[in-house]
Amino acid sequence: MFIVAALYKFTPFPDPMALKGPLARTCCAHGVRGTLLLAREGINGTVAGSREGIDAVIAHIRSLPGCADIEWKESTAESMPFPRMKVRLKQEIVTMGQPDVDPTASVGTYVEAQDWNDLISGEDVVVIDTRNDYEVAIGTFENAEDPLTKTFGEFPDWWARNAGRFDNKKVAMFCTGGIRCEKASNYLLGQGVTEVFHLKGGILKYLENVPKEKSLWHGECFVFDGRVSVSHGLEEGSYDLCHACRMPISEADKSHPDFEQGVSCHQCITSTSEDDKARFRERQKQIELARARGETHFRDEG
Repeated sequence: MFIVAALYKFTPFPDPMALKGPLARTCCAHGVRGTLLLAREGINGTVAGSREGIDAVIAHIRSLPGCADIEWKESTAESMPFPRMKVRLKQEIVTMGQPDVDPTASVGTYVEAQDWNDLISGEDVVVIDTRNDYEVAIGTFENAEDPLTKTFGEFPDWWARNAGRFDNKKVAMFCTGGIRCEKASNYLLGQGVTEVFHLKGGILKYLENVPKEKSLWHGECFVFDGRVSVSHGLEEGSYDLCHACRMPISEADKSHPDFEQGVSCHQCITSTSEDDKARFRERQKQIELARARGETHFRDEG
C-alpha cells in the first residue's frame, strides 16, 4: 500500500532553482515518486511512497520559505501510481497566464468541505467547476457550471464571455485539490466580483470527509496519477486511460468499436494518422511482451 500526498502552497520563492536539487534528492533518497512543480509563486504537486517516505518529504517541504503551515491531502494506492520522480521549475505552479494574478496577496473565502453543501444549495450562488472538460466529464457537483475549457488558461476568456450571466450572484468555485479555484478566486476579485468562495482542499477533501449519502457530488474525480480516478472515501475509481490520447475511459468505452488497447479510443480515433496507430501498436506489443516476462516496459508507465 502506498500513501499518495497531493499538495500546493502559494508563497514567494525568490530562488526556486536553489530549492530544486535538495528537494529532488530528499524524494529520491526515500523512494518517493511523483511530480513537484516549483515557481516563484510557490509549490504544487502529487507524490507517492511509503509512510516514512512521505513523512520525510513533507518535513522537507515544510522547511521551505513560507511552507511551515502547508496542508496536503492523503489517499492510498494499491500499486505505485508514478513511474519516476520529477521536480520541475515553472513560470507558474498552475498556468493561468495572467501576470497580475497573485494568490499570495488575496483570495476568496475558503469553505470547509462540511459546509460546502449549504453554500452551493443557495439560490443566490453560482457554482463553477474550474477544471478541464475531460475531468468534468467523469464527475462534478450538482448543478455546477462547466466552462468547457481544455486548459486552465482558458478560464479568463470564459469568464469575460459569461460574467454578465452571474450579476448579483455569489460565486463558488472548486477543483481537484484547491489550487486552480484559489488562483481563479484572486482573478475574480481583480475583476470586481465581491463575493467569491472556494472549496478548501478541493474535491479530494470533500470526497474524504462528506459521507456518500449526504454528497452532492456525482460521478468520480479524475486524478493526475496512475489511479486515473477516485470515488467517495478516496477509493480508487473505475476509470482507465487511453494510452494514445491520455484521456480517461470507462469500462463501457472499452466496448466501443473505436477502442483498441494502447492504440485508440472513441475520443482520439480520428486525430491520429495510420502511421501513428502503427507506432502505437508496436509500442503495445512491446508492453505486452514485457508483461509476459514479468517486467515493466519503460513506456508502460503512468
